[in-house]
Amino acid sequence: MPSSRAFIALSSAALAARSVAALNPTCAPGGNFNLVPWELQLPIGNPGSPTTIPDTQLEGCSGYQQSTYFYTDSGDGAMVMYVPGGTENTGCVTTPNTHYCRTELRELDPATGKIVSWDPHAATNRLKATVLASAVDNGSHGTVIGQIHVDGNVSEYPIAKLQYAASGDIVLGVEDSIEDGGTTYHKVGNVPLNTKFSYEIRYENNVLSVGINGGAQQVFATSYDGPLSYFKAGNYNQGTTPSSIHFYSVSITH
Repeated sequence: MPSSRAFIALSSAALAARSVAALNPTCAPGGNFNLVPWELQLPIGNPGSPTTIPDTQLEGCSGYQQSTYFYTDSGDGAMVMYVPGGTENTGCVTTPNTHYCRTELRELDPATGKIVSWDPHAATNRLKATVLASAVDNGSHGTVIGQIHVDGNVSEYPIAKLQYAASGDIVLGVEDSIEDGGTTYHKVGNVPLNTKFSYEIRYENNVLSVGINGGAQQVFATSYDGPLSYFKAGNYNQGTTPSSIHFYSVSITH
């Protein structure tokens, strides 16, 4: 007999299908979304050590939720991720390597529940989501709603961050260097606040690209040769005002 985690991994496609069907507003997020490949980080905890929730606690209709920061919308069943603002005005908790707070999912290996990174030279590495922003922080380019991050053994910096601003602009910030050499920002779309839209981030065959609302993938040059990476999705606040991101689907394909 396979282990329970192996069974969960084999069932992930079925779970992912639920995220595009009608969402149940009476369930915790894990009852509507496949959260097996994810670990949740919250903007609470001890200084320098935010609270994290493993995938095993997120699973199922009675799985983990938190009434302020991570919960199911009682109207439409969306998975809501909320951040109150910045550390200086809210006291929210960050990791040691950032000044910004987040309610964000970090990719795990669905078969083992362990931290995982993948090779960007592989044929398929994709993160897809459908989201709605009901509030966006006052940072220069808005809230990060999806990102590719470099493996922690290689660098503490991301490859790219997809950000959404109150103006409706969707911007991809591509790191000029994984050793903190600055960021180049590219506008990839515009969708009004409180409007659903979808995005797809790919980093495969050592090519970085983003598509919005099913449109063609827009390709962006990088200055590095595909370091080991992983996906993150959620609400990574970049300012001092609250941000609230509602997810209607989210999935990873390798």
